[in-house]
Amino acid sequence: MSDTPVPTAIALRTTSRVLELSYGDTNYQLPFEFLRVYSPSAEVRGHGQGQEVLQTGKRNVEITAIEPVGHYAIRIVFSDGHDSGIYSWDLLRSFCQNQPRLWDEYLDKLQTAGHPGESGRDVPMIKSSGGGCAV
Repeated sequence: MSDTPVPTAIALRTTSRVLELSYGDTNYQLPFEFLRVYSPSAEVRGHGQGQEVLQTGKRNVEITAIEPVGHYAIRIVFSDGHDSGIYSWDLLRSFCQNQPRLWDEYLDKLQTAGHPGESGRDVPMIKSSGGGCAV
């Protein structure tokens, strides 16, 4: 059993295109694009170190469904047909805590691969406290 906290609330914000995760009085917003390009699926991560596949063209991806997976994860279905990633509570918490760094790494990879401007977001997302949400 993991010691990772389970979100107290999960909200799909289609207008702002973020998945909001609440942990008590702290909220995190993970953009749909971020969740898609960091999917834990083998299609994205490969089957071992160094086999990751850079995801491009995901700027306008939507989340069409979220399904529970036992008591430990959710499965996210995206508008581009991708639905094989299982997002554990551990992974989602890590995304919340490391999003600025991960986002910068993704933007750097896009730049290096010759896809600057491919992303729909130019600034990293941050957490907020006290019930508010920040982007």
